[in-house]
Amino acid sequence: MIQQIYPVPNHPYEYELNKDMHFAAAHYIPAESAGSCSEMHGHTYFANITIAGDALDETGFLVNFQQIKKLIHKRFDHTVINDDEKFQGDLKFPTTEVMAKVMYDIIQEHLDTLPHSPKCLQVFLRETPTSYCIYRPKGARS
Repeated sequence: MIQQIYPVPNHPYEYELNKDMHFAAAHYIPAESAGSCSEMHGHTYFANITIAGDALDETGFLVNFQQIKKLIHKRFDHTVINDDEKFQGDLKFPTTEVMAKVMYDIIQEHLDTLPHSPKCLQVFLRETPTSYCIYRPKGARS
């Protein structure tokens, strides 16, 4: 895996965890304005997830890396992203921007179940070698 430096938001937390992963998936943007992206096509996505917190769990983890991979890789790898329930209704096209937000929502929903309250600070999602998006929720530092 190529080692990269990611832009990271300032935060007051003691611990910061970053999980990198690749997944291969197809999608399409069902809108005329999307041009050639309106046709089904695939990408090898690269994601970096940044999680922070002040407390560790009883095992000494902020979050187990394996759990983050299961939440994202297992769900999206070798799929048609448009078929995922998160992209049904509400005209949610799986653009890189929307995918980054959906990935954040999936991760933060899991983190909200943990008693030591870690927070997802950002999702960096690269769709191609030259194009990526970063999603940072407002207020993620509190």
